[in-house]
Amino acid sequence: MKTFKIPAFYESSLISKVKQKRKSEDPRKMDFSPSVLDFGAVEIVLARHFGFCYGVENAIEIAYKALYENPGKRILLLSQMIHNPDVNKDLEDNGIGFIQDTYGKQLMSWDDITADDVLIIPAFGTTIELEALLKKKGIPTEKYNTTCPFVEKVWNRSEKLGKENNTVIIHGKPSHEETRATFSHSSSGAKSIVIKDMNEAILLASFIKGEREFDEFDSYFKGRYSSDFNPNADLNKVGVVNQTTMLASETQAIADYFKTVMENTFGNDDISSHFTSTRDTLCYATNDNQQATFGLLKESADLAIVVGGYNSSNTSHLVELCEEKVPTFFVKNASEIKSAAAIHHYDWRAEEMRLTENWIPKVNIPRIIITSGASCPDAVLEKVLRRLLEFFPQSKTVLKIEEGLT
Repeated sequence: MKTFKIPAFYESSLISKVKQKRKSEDPRKMDFSPSVLDFGAVEIVLARHFGFCYGVENAIEIAYKALYENPGKRILLLSQMIHNPDVNKDLEDNGIGFIQDTYGKQLMSWDDITADDVLIIPAFGTTIELEALLKKKGIPTEKYNTTCPFVEKVWNRSEKLGKENNTVIIHGKPSHEETRATFSHSSSGAKSIVIKDMNEAILLASFIKGEREFDEFDSYFKGRYSSDFNPNADLNKVGVVNQTTMLASETQAIADYFKTVMENTFGNDDISSHFTSTRDTLCYATNDNQQATFGLLKESADLAIVVGGYNSSNTSHLVELCEEKVPTFFVKNASEIKSAAAIHHYDWRAEEMRLTENWIPKVNIPRIIITSGASCPDAVLEKVLRRLLEFFPQSKTVLKIEEGLT
């Protein structure tokens, strides 16, 4: 796989050594068991896969290339490059401006943006409508377009589904940049609708099965389906695609559910006329990170810390998985770990910060799981690890552990 040039301050000597050791032992990535770092007074259990993925490294490399190639010019990002506050702040500190926030709210007026500006498309991609606006203003977007190829793969799959007369059901978070971009591209060639979870899949299926009147449809899905969508006619053949960072197991369960619904509604003899199987729209890194989290949770542990941006979809799903097994704390960086007695962490369900006291169990040698999302720099995760070690003064040093990895 291609390697990218990213700033050294995003890297971690310790994490690099751990990842290189695992790669040499398991080059085909068949082993999802974690790495256990024994610091003596505490054990750190690291996921097999975590941190920057292909698409994120590609985006960061292109952003820094834009800075290097355009001294003196104003460089603008359409929205957040990725969902990580440390990375986005670093880009801002280097002079890159943001046109919109993560929810599409304007931070700069389009009237103030001209063809003299250098524009970067973020890793999530963007909508066809915004592409047209930029083209109209004479702003080129091809050179510094960081759209992840796995996002584009979903767009291509949606286009193919549309050509086969499917309505595309997008499993994603409606307000997420990637979902908005995917919906725009999908809608250009296919009837499309966004659902966020299995509950909404069941709700949508109730219209297919005739359990609800079609005049109720808008009250449930307003703003989330393509123009001229006719639920009476456009739900006779469907295919499911994934916002690339959703839980793979949930997307597959939703697809399997719709297949069963179509079989029960239209019969099994000609299922291909009513359902198209799609198993290839999940990002490889999302899949690896989720599988590695399942591997993590086979180990005994006293708590888990998941590091990443609070608006990161793939990170929140890692938190969701960990919460099923152990007390889990979602932190953006080491600054949230206030002391051995208090931790500031994000409750992704309630969408609010919480303060938990006495969060480290009083056991002889605590075992602490650490992992991170695909947009989190390894350096940020290492700072979290080092912050934890401050609470265990009898621990081995990071340097001592690094020596054991070489």
